[in-house]
Amino acid sequence: MKLSQKEAVYENEVLTRFELYNSLFLTLPFYQVKHTGTLLPFFSTHIEKGVVDKMDPEEIIESFFGQYEQYIHKADRFDLLFRIIQYIERQVVLFDAIEDAAFSKTGRGDDAGSLESLFKRAENNPVLREKIVNRLKDFSLRLVLTAHPTQFYPGEVLGIITDLTVALKNNDINDIHLLLQQLGKTPFLQKSKPTPVDEARSLAWFLEHVFYPVVSDIQCMIDNDFDANGIHEGEEKQIVELGFWPGGDRDGNPNVTTASTKEVSTLLRTILFRCYYRDFRVMKRRITFKGVEKYMSALQDLFYENSFNPQENPANVKDSIIFNLGEVKRVLTDYHDGLFVDLVDDLLRKVKIFGTYFSSLDIRQDSSILRKTYQYLYKNNPVETGINVDFEDLSEEEKIKSFRFQEADLTADVEDPLISDMVDTIRYVKKIQESGGPKACNRFIISNCQQASDILCLMELFLWNGWKKESLAIDFVPLFETVDDLKRAAHVMEILYSHEAYQAHLKYRGNKQTIMLGFSDSTKDGGYLMANWSIYKAKIELTAMARKYDIDLTFFDGRGGPPARGGGKTQRFYASMGNEIANDHIQLTIQGQTISSQYGSFDTAHYNIEQLLNAGITSGIKTKPGDTLSSEKKEVIDRMAEASYNKFMELRHHPLFLKYLEELSPLKFLSSLNISSRPVKRNSNSELRLEDLRAISFVTAWSQLKQSVPGCYGVGTALKNAEDSGQWDQVQELYNTSGMFKTIIDNSIMSMTKSNFNITAYLKDDEKFGAFWNMLREEFELTSNYFLKLTGTRVLMERSPVERKSIATREKIVLPLVIIQHYAIKKLNGMSTDDPNYEIYGKLLTRTVYGIVNAGRNLV
Repeated sequence: MKLSQKEAVYENEVLTRFELYNSLFLTLPFYQVKHTGTLLPFFSTHIEKGVVDKMDPEEIIESFFGQYEQYIHKADRFDLLFRIIQYIERQVVLFDAIEDAAFSKTGRGDDAGSLESLFKRAENNPVLREKIVNRLKDFSLRLVLTAHPTQFYPGEVLGIITDLTVALKNNDINDIHLLLQQLGKTPFLQKSKPTPVDEARSLAWFLEHVFYPVVSDIQCMIDNDFDANGIHEGEEKQIVELGFWPGGDRDGNPNVTTASTKEVSTLLRTILFRCYYRDFRVMKRRITFKGVEKYMSALQDLFYENSFNPQENPANVKDSIIFNLGEVKRVLTDYHDGLFVDLVDDLLRKVKIFGTYFSSLDIRQDSSILRKTYQYLYKNNPVETGINVDFEDLSEEEKIKSFRFQEADLTADVEDPLISDMVDTIRYVKKIQESGGPKACNRFIISNCQQASDILCLMELFLWNGWKKESLAIDFVPLFETVDDLKRAAHVMEILYSHEAYQAHLKYRGNKQTIMLGFSDSTKDGGYLMANWSIYKAKIELTAMARKYDIDLTFFDGRGGPPARGGGKTQRFYASMGNEIANDHIQLTIQGQTISSQYGSFDTAHYNIEQLLNAGITSGIKTKPGDTLSSEKKEVIDRMAEASYNKFMELRHHPLFLKYLEELSPLKFLSSLNISSRPVKRNSNSELRLEDLRAISFVTAWSQLKQSVPGCYGVGTALKNAEDSGQWDQVQELYNTSGMFKTIIDNSIMSMTKSNFNITAYLKDDEKFGAFWNMLREEFELTSNYFLKLTGTRVLMERSPVERKSIATREKIVLPLVIIQHYAIKKLNGMSTDDPNYEIYGKLLTRTVYGIVNAGRNLV
């Protein structure tokens, strides 16, 4: 079959080059690397054949070793398997780097979504130009980096990938060879679990090396194409904002304390000033003229001292930096023909964007901890708080009436570490704002928010700990996660909007309200289709409520990961919100492999940020006719979501649901991986329950099994029910006209493409899990068939051939790891923990997790 132009480019630029450079591994001067690399193709072929033949993973591995006399002893077998894992881990890194290097040729599949194409259309179209300017006055994009353990590359490996990508772009064979040697000697694993500060340091790598230049470049692009004054209207307008969770997100993570919050805020400031200092040194080498000495000397001191001699309570020196840079620019313009003024403008722009904090540090805690803190403080301080009743025994209506909002400065000797941390953190946020301005840390996210009193409790906690009403520069952000919470969300917000004290607070904050909606837990709670539809409906209801009370509403979406966690083609969601959903601001979390795949290099980050900006700008200018759904179309999706939900709940309540994950996936071993400071489940000392299991662990377990249950289960049943009830034409019309519905389906298709039920087909007749596995397989096949019918294609992702090839290649590379993992799990399930080989099989299993997850990213 003839390849399309895009496929041909991908074949040449990625697949052919991967085969070529992969052969370099055989020449590396490492222990038995040539032997491993020579044997790996035979091992992989044997694995592939075994999977096609639906063989038991233990039988696949044992039959391979049976072909080679030198692998009679277990020690020799273990040695080879570990070397194969190491080899494949590095193949994945090489493939990542080759894709990144070729991105400008292969990844820009949708040039219509770039800012450049939008701005070009506006050059000779004054009406469109005016609409864009007006949209930019209101619009902003906020990307929030989170420390979820779905990407395991340490900073050293990320640095190698960056350098390797450059060498590959330049076809520098010597550098490539040297970097592959460095890669071979660089450990991928951490010897101990990372602390929250370690996680912050890892993600800060992306801030320093990617977001610092990219965000500034995009802001420059917008400022150059449009009259800055027309957009900014006298105030600094930051189009792209950055948020940061490591060190601030303490929900379910007792390892995050006030001390780690303090250390992370200091880290972000120090790294930022080192970025500034590097740029300043370039500027200093060029600007050697008279008249600037005093200002350059002041800048030297400001940048150097804040880079290398951080203070305990640093001052906010943003205005001083801007003043001195402004004076340098004035001297250059007035006396030196504007020579090198572009260098000053570049640094000035960055300082205006990043201030002295780099990225806004969000604080997050579960509502149960906030209630516990509230109860402790009011019971020990009834006079100061004005509360002399048993608050927790009151009805919600009585609670709302009982709030006094009295300002106090309570002191308490608290033994409970969570309560102590909450009080200390609320106080420390003020210090962060003093050194970096309000934007440095001005959001508190309440997880598991179920009622209006949760938000008002937190507001009082701030007032009891030294904050004043007239200067309470904090946005209280409720996070609605479960399907039931989403249904109640609009009612909760109406209580707040009509509450006198909260109204006053909103007025002080410019009548702005942010609401976070979590895709991960709602997917675990109600299945993929119901989660997406519940959030969409909640957004409509919340938008209507905000408009009723004249509130500038921002939705903050916890959706930046794989499709099962709300991710995938996120820009398409934001381009298709319709008139019923507030879309003046786009805010979303990005996490794990999404950070490295979509924001891991200058090119990929620039492209993906442009896509999101374009989606937000164009959707605000003109919505497509099909994006605002009619009541009839909503009813169709409603019925499908309900059918999908019922099917998913039938699965969730199956007695073998958790047992299947515990015995056949690496779920119970995830806690032993040194990948995250956060426990696998919320109540870490208790027996495993689904409600305690973190969504990230839930999704990771299914992805390791190569069964995309969180990303598709129940959707096939929903589509079949629609067809059986005579609504197939309406479903087809929805897919063709509604960007939202099409994106939900396309992301699910992408998720399914990474599934391979042949890997676990040996379970088909298993006495314990056979019927359960067959139930999963039948729903998968049903969904696959209906997706093909709906899209009019012969294979999944047929219209995205490059992405399909990327996924297929990655799946092929890591297939041996998947089988080794299943082999190890089966061995572990059949032996005692006292067995001398138990620990070795455990290490074999956990090592495979890294490579499988790292390979799971998408090209774009």
